[in-house]
This record gives sequence, C-alpha cells and structure tokens, in this order.
Amino acid sequence: MSIFRELGVEPIINASGTVTRLGGALMPPAVLDAFVAAAAETIPLEALQAAASVRIAGVTGAEAGLVTSGAAASLTLGAAAILAGWDVGRMERLPCCDGFPHEFVVAREHRNGYDHAVRAAGARLVEVGFDEITAHAGVRRAEAWEYGAAFGPGTAGVLYVYSPTSQPPLEQVVEYAHRRGLPVLVDAAGELPPRANLTRLIAAGADLVAFSGGKAIRGPQSTGILCGRRDLIASAALQMLDMDDHPQLWTPPAELIDRSKLAGMPRHGIGRSLKVSKEEIAALLKALELFAAGAFDADVETSRRRLQGIAAALKSTQAQFRLIDPDDGESPAVLEIAVNEPQLERTAFEVCRRLRDGSPPVYVGHGKLSEGVLVIRPACLRDDQIEPLVRRLREELGR
Repeated sequence: MSIFRELGVEPIINASGTVTRLGGALMPPAVLDAFVAAAAETIPLEALQAAASVRIAGVTGAEAGLVTSGAAASLTLGAAAILAGWDVGRMERLPCCDGFPHEFVVAREHRNGYDHAVRAAGARLVEVGFDEITAHAGVRRAEAWEYGAAFGPGTAGVLYVYSPTSQPPLEQVVEYAHRRGLPVLVDAAGELPPRANLTRLIAAGADLVAFSGGKAIRGPQSTGILCGRRDLIASAALQMLDMDDHPQLWTPPAELIDRSKLAGMPRHGIGRSLKVSKEEIAALLKALELFAAGAFDADVETSRRRLQGIAAALKSTQAQFRLIDPDDGESPAVLEIAVNEPQLERTAFEVCRRLRDGSPPVYVGHGKLSEGVLVIRPACLRDDQIEPLVRRLREELGR
C-alpha cells in the first residue's frame, strides 16, 4: 500500500515535472541508498559540509560550496554572507542592517517572488532598467551601465537572475560590480540542464551561485547548492550551522571556515532555520555526482518515446499537439496539448481542474492555460502511469 494512502492522502500522476509543490524529482535508487546509509551513522555536520564543499567545488569550478535546504535557502544564505562577511556582530544583527551597506542592485525585469529569500536576510533591493519590449514601449531591456549608475555607499552587492535569455549578459554585470568590489549573487535555481551551467556561471565571474538540488539533479527536494568564493561560503555556513558549543572546544574545519578571520565564535545565525540533515547532504552529493557524469541522459530518449506514445493515443480527440524537443541530449522533450475549447465547451482551466479532481488525480503543467494549452512534462512519470494518464486525458479531451 502507498505510504501516502496510509496517511490518508491520494498519490497523483505528476505530468507537471519536478516542481516543488508536487514534491520535486523522483530520487534514483543510488541516491536513496546514500540517504539510508547516512541515516545509520553520525558525523559532525561542519565536517560533512567541509567534505561537501570539496565535492561541489570540483564539479562547479568554484572555490567552495555548501549544501543548503533548497535554492531559496541558498539565496538567503548567500545574501546573508554578502551582508555580514566575517563580521560576527553583523551576523548577530541580521536581518537588521542599520549602519552598514545592505542594498542589492537588481534589474527590474529580474524581480520575482523568489527574491523574497534575499530580502529575508535584510537586503533592500534597488531596481534598475526597464523591459520596454514586454511593456510594448520600445526595444530596450535592462543594460549593464544602469547597474553601475545605481551603485552607491549603501550598495552591498548585486542580485542577478539567470536564464538563457537574461539581459544584460552576466559577464557585463560582473564587470561593473567588480570594478566597485561588489559581489554578484546569481539565482540559477532551475537552470539545469545543461550541465555546462554548473561551471559556466562561476567562469563568468559570479561570486555566489544558487542551484536547486531537487529538480534536474534529482537529489532530495529540500536541498540546494550554494557555490562560489571561499570567504562567502564560509560566512554562509557559519550563519546556518548549529553553533551551540563551547568556544574552547569549537574547531571548525579549516578548509571550510578560517577561524582566524573571526573576532569570536558566532551564535546561531539567520540561517539556523535553514538547516540540512546529514542524510540530505549525502544524498545530494550522490545525485550531483550522477548528474555531472551524465548518468541521467539515457532517460531523455525514454521520455521522448513516452510523449510520442501519449500524443498518438490522443489523436482521436479534438486537441492539437506539439512536441517540443530540445534535442541536446540532456533536456527532456515537452508535449503541449492545445485544447479545442469551443468544440469541447470547456476551457483549458476547466480541463486542468477536472484532471486534478478525477481518479487518479492528474496534474499537468499549468503555465500556458491562459493560452488554452496543457503541458506534459515527463520527468516524474513512471511506466505504469502512462495508461491511466492517457485514459484521463481522453476522458477530458475526447468529447
């Protein structure tokens, strides 16, 4: 019997992908084995995080790394590290930043709900630029010089939200920021694959980069990666780890934390609620090892065949289909189903609602419902779910 049914919760068919609200990626057996093995032993977490730092640095090309409790936690910890550095007094006061720089410059078009994680550390966001194309007011987007023009005595750093289409280019923003000695924190939570992004953003000069651990990497959903400059990673770790020890006994791993930089032993920091378990650290590192080695690439073709089969099985309905295939060997294809709303006398929103409320419940991607389109993302689909998924789609689209 399903563990969730034992708890009175009905499992769903997840055709929406590795989204947080549905529990993220399905962890491979090797990752689950690492999780279980870690649960059977005890280890000081600072020592384990020091070992994780070495592994993450090796994969990303960064100086150091930290396993966090998700990409949003990485943003909070990254911002806290930039705000406080090695200053234990500032660590103690966060999120109160009175008396020291705490502004992060960000392009207006990069603003999104996730930047609350940066603001939670005490940062105040200063917006620059416009997206005149989206506003139908011109042809220009945010430009690098606008960051430089916004820097002032209150500036602590830069927040950059990365995507393949982000403007201005990260390298240009880094150049302006580093001229003033300002660090750049990059939100790249969902920007894997391609694997090249693991190293590309650090190589572009980013000082800190946040990735999700529970999406394409297939680690535990409540994990993330923060990688970048050694001093900033140390500050982030200090503000997350359990600091309940005698100063006379506290001996943090030198490869992670340089105690000589500290005026004293910090108390629990702003990131204490963002703790991560030894099991999650071990599982994330195993998942990262597999992802970086291309172990999941074989699933791309399997996913493509599943979507082709779903489309073929729905040809008798009034819907139209489009298979979007990146064909890069790493990214899975996506199936878009355009609902014939007049013929069906039902909107795509209504179809989506009925799919969720049916038996079994089916959750499809909802990002294009306003365009009348259902999106099927195959990352979390199992072979035994294809037949019931097709049946439910036929029931709702076949009128």
